[in-house]
Amino acid sequence: MAENKKTNTVSFFNSRLTSVISIALVLFLLGLIFLMGLLGNKLSVYVKENISFSILLKDDQKESEIKAMQKKLDALPFIKSTEYISKEQAARELEEELGESPETFLGFNPLQASIEVKLLSEYANPDSIPMIEEKIKSYTSVSDLLYRKDMMQMVNDNIKRMGIILLALAAILMAISFVLISNTIRLLIYSKRFLIHTMKLVGATSGFIRGPFIRYNLVSGIIASILAILLLMGALYYLQQELDGFIDMIDVPTLGIVFGSVFILGIILSISATFFAVNRYLRMGIDKLYYI
Repeated sequence: MAENKKTNTVSFFNSRLTSVISIALVLFLLGLIFLMGLLGNKLSVYVKENISFSILLKDDQKESEIKAMQKKLDALPFIKSTEYISKEQAARELEEELGESPETFLGFNPLQASIEVKLLSEYANPDSIPMIEEKIKSYTSVSDLLYRKDMMQMVNDNIKRMGIILLALAAILMAISFVLISNTIRLLIYSKRFLIHTMKLVGATSGFIRGPFIRYNLVSGIIASILAILLLMGALYYLQQELDGFIDMIDVPTLGIVFGSVFILGIILSISATFFAVNRYLRMGIDKLYYI
């Protein structure tokens, strides 16, 4: 008797452990997808706000006039930052790239002074550029405006494509996770199918029968959620060790959203999977119970 009780306890523990680990791994993968989605948005902002274009200035402009124009540019709502580059500084930068000063073989400095402009991410798209270009060219100090329109279009297209791919992955993984968790919980409940039928025979309501199973798997879902969060923290620590500055992209609200989503999903998926699994056996007749 004592040996049978010990065997049942070990079997119960192994079943629960398998269930918790299975759910935790699925939640870990979902958490990674959520994290990639949130970081993808921040990464897109970072990339857009680091695409710069050059405002070429007329040669007859005084330093004071250029500084005044730069101050006006900084006040515009669509501009993140500006940097003034004089003719001399431009020549030095070109010399560093070519290894030789342009003045040595031309006899003069052919470069123009310029202002490098970076836009706020919401304005760094092809739709906003014509308006921005018109506004900047209205200044009398401006000779020309240089920017890579094709690059800006490519960045925006790739960001949209990445968002769609991540959304599709999240939807597919959600469906797969529900099926995996549902099958894991169904296997746990399978051994109790005759107990469920017996409770039906003595007049127990469906809610009364489902109650213990839901409470049991609710605890499993909470434990699995905590385990998945710990795995995510371990993955973040590893990425920080491998990629310098990675942790700077993640703030407390982002982590709170990811960890909170994983925790809530663990509970919701466990409860809903238990609900449907128990209902399956509640609807079965005694004959079918022997053949499944």
